[in-house]
Amino acid sequence: MAFLSRLHRLQRLLALFVTFLWSTSWVLIKFGLEDIPPISFAGLRYTLAFLILAPAVLANATRRDELRRLRPSDWLRLSALGVVLYSLTQGAQFVALSFLPAVTLSLILSFSPAVVALFGAWFLGERLTPHQWAGVVCFMFGAAVFFLPLEGPPQILGLAVAAVGLLAQSSASVLGRAVNRGGDLHPLVVTVVSMGVGSLLLLATGFIAEGVPQLDASGWCIVLWLAIVNTSLAFTIWNHTLKSLTAIESTLINNTMLIQIAILAWLFLGEVILQREAIGLFIAMIGVLVVQLAGNRSKDDSWVPRSQLHNCSRQSEASHKE
Repeated sequence: MAFLSRLHRLQRLLALFVTFLWSTSWVLIKFGLEDIPPISFAGLRYTLAFLILAPAVLANATRRDELRRLRPSDWLRLSALGVVLYSLTQGAQFVALSFLPAVTLSLILSFSPAVVALFGAWFLGERLTPHQWAGVVCFMFGAAVFFLPLEGPPQILGLAVAAVGLLAQSSASVLGRAVNRGGDLHPLVVTVVSMGVGSLLLLATGFIAEGVPQLDASGWCIVLWLAIVNTSLAFTIWNHTLKSLTAIESTLINNTMLIQIAILAWLFLGEVILQREAIGLFIAMIGVLVVQLAGNRSKDDSWVPRSQLHNCSRQSEASHKE
């Protein structure tokens, strides 16, 4: 029992370490955006991550057989998931970060679980509990305290793009839930196929709209670190921890990102949080926790994303699948 207890604590620490890696992504992206166009930046990150993860599927005979058995309808579903989860969600998040502070975007995307719950109620028949509705109201109030009054066209444009990213991320969670609900596809196969389709489309769009970026050594270091460590490695470790952590534990650990991002943005980006914004951030975070914990305690908690890579968001790099 003592050994199992120590092992469980280790899994918690590993999960917390992963959320730290994902939180640092926001700082690295803000630095990278000084020289790299946002859509191409996102496309490079996830295309490289796809190229790293793909051999893990191809090297496994069972996974290769699963790929060969994919039906046209499976390819269609996975492609749709890839377009929404990577092309739209990640593209919008990188563009939004070029306009907004990291903390602001992090707060917006943290509402994803509540939007997923709403989408799940509409499209999957998974009803919200009274506690979840209370959490949604609490978040909206906290967000209003944080954001109002709005400042100028750049912030309004950034918030509009962030809203698109939030809706895309939440839609991707519902699509991912629909794809994985049957249990006939391995999560790694789902991830690699959807990431391949979405990232390549995102990269092509970036090259067409923004031109081929000229990266210096520091730019390549940021892109490679995000692809190898903060995406491929972090995704692998997170899924490993989910084998032993409960949904509530992973939810609580995942939600520490909102605070981690705020601290890192203050330390490295100079993003100062005013007292009013801090109060709004705290109220909104309580609302997010109420929504997620109430969902985990319901009879069917399967709408809660079991992989951060499918959370954006969770997402968000989630949620924050950054």
